[in-house]
Amino acid sequence: MKPDDDGPIGQADAARLATGRLIDPGSKLDDNDFDISELASRLRFSLDKGRIWLDTNRVALIHLSTLSSLRREMIDKLGVEEARGFFARMGYTAGSRDANLARKLKPHHSMREAFAIGPQLRKLQGVTALQPVKLEIDVASGHFYAEANFLESYEADSHIGSYGMSDEPICWMQIGYASGYASTFMGRSVIYREMECRAAGSNQCRMVGKPVEDWDDIELELKALQPEAFANRFAGQVKSVRSFDEAGVSEMFADELVGASPGFVATCHLIKKVADTNATVLFLGETGVGKEVFARTLHNISPRTDQPFIAVNCAAIPENLVEAELFGVERGAFTGAVSSRPGRFERAHGGTLFLDEIGSLNTQTQIKLLRALQEREVERVGGTEIRKVDVRIVAATNESLDNAVKEGKFREDLLFRLNVFPVNIPPLRDRRDDIPPLMGHFLHRYTELHERQVPGFTEKAVDALYEYDYPGNIRELENLIERAVILIDEDQPIDVSHLFADARKIPTVMTKLDEAGSLKQKNDIDLGDGDDSLLDTFLSGGKPLAQLEGQILHEAVAKSDNNLSRAARLLGLTRPQLAYRLKKLEASI
Repeated sequence: MKPDDDGPIGQADAARLATGRLIDPGSKLDDNDFDISELASRLRFSLDKGRIWLDTNRVALIHLSTLSSLRREMIDKLGVEEARGFFARMGYTAGSRDANLARKLKPHHSMREAFAIGPQLRKLQGVTALQPVKLEIDVASGHFYAEANFLESYEADSHIGSYGMSDEPICWMQIGYASGYASTFMGRSVIYREMECRAAGSNQCRMVGKPVEDWDDIELELKALQPEAFANRFAGQVKSVRSFDEAGVSEMFADELVGASPGFVATCHLIKKVADTNATVLFLGETGVGKEVFARTLHNISPRTDQPFIAVNCAAIPENLVEAELFGVERGAFTGAVSSRPGRFERAHGGTLFLDEIGSLNTQTQIKLLRALQEREVERVGGTEIRKVDVRIVAATNESLDNAVKEGKFREDLLFRLNVFPVNIPPLRDRRDDIPPLMGHFLHRYTELHERQVPGFTEKAVDALYEYDYPGNIRELENLIERAVILIDEDQPIDVSHLFADARKIPTVMTKLDEAGSLKQKNDIDLGDGDDSLLDTFLSGGKPLAQLEGQILHEAVAKSDNNLSRAARLLGLTRPQLAYRLKKLEASI
């Protein structure tokens, strides 16, 4: 029967008109489900350029047979344990990204409603139809418990087809996805476990999710989320981590590496690769990204682990004393040198010497450092004896040493010596998937240190920490959480006001248009009774659409302190899209 042309467009028809035939006209949605047609409308196809976008994330259609072939090859070449980790971490990253999209799509709804977008996203992605059994979520108290069933699982089908029945659950990517999705919503580490699996003989697949500290025995799940054995150990947060206790190395990783982003995983793989060599390593990255933590971990997993690790901040030593500090000094070498003492090179003999902010060294010290690297020997200030040293050099800088060479501030031959194995650590704003596990890690650390009972973060605090740009990187995130733990009243969740001492630093998150076309945070907006559509609001303002668009774009840029990347995230655009629209507006004036 042909519908009336003047009648309302049905849900399925609207979705097909917006994005193509994405929803089966005969499909039925539960009343409590998020309208999947709204998600489908976020899919955009650029056929001339060969691109597909889901909201602001570029995606691609991949045959399930391709993923099945990849899975089979990973298992055959790397073994089950390595393959499990690869797919679990792959799923975790995807879940974290989807959680960010879900929060953006449902900024003014309850956390439970926003969380429910996850199962709908899995349907839209063609992965599976999750059937939620139980969901208890309270971000402020830190409480989370979820159960879900799923009958469809390409992972189970692929495994059965390639290897037959399994003696353990094998839906690794789905479990990783659920863990990443829930962790990002909660602002703390949530781990899912597959309790039943069709590949293991059950009638369906069933998974349960809880905060990491609520589990008793999840070594396999935790190990799967570790890119290397020294990362994501969740020290102190779990009741049993036998793999490390048995090895007797728990004390080796006091400065724990925590993260889940591709940038973090790549850095972990690089330091594991170079750890058992004597090669000089140069860590590159902005201040606060964790260069010294990576350097200490590199030492701890190297054959030199039982020898000293000596760290020195080159910029913190007065210029006239830096040679004495590095190479040692003989008695009477200068005024105040009342006794002979070894330098950092001698003290690090047999171990590792970490030179932070190496770009700050003066030219004379650079010459002596170059000789020490080449000849493996040092001469104390005021002395004549040549002393052999066996030291591995690990250096770090937040400057561009290439630019320093061009400006004549840094010796090119020394750069060649240092740049044997460079490791670039991305800033935290470029690896936001690391923020949820870091939040849980620092919250646990400082509640124990300061003996406070803090259940978790409010929803506003989670949003703010996820959206903030972190000019100080991980060190700034750590300081924000420690400050909040100190300020907060006992048994109260951390809110935005506890995190930021300067209100001007609070990121503008989850914005919406008010009646005048201005952007406001969700808690500042009167949502009304919902009778007026957005179109009615625009028309009642009496402004042309182009003028409204210009006002919205410029206000977003202003609220983001002229940071186009941040403004683009507020508006649900990519940075190039925002730049193009601003340029177009300027041309029309």
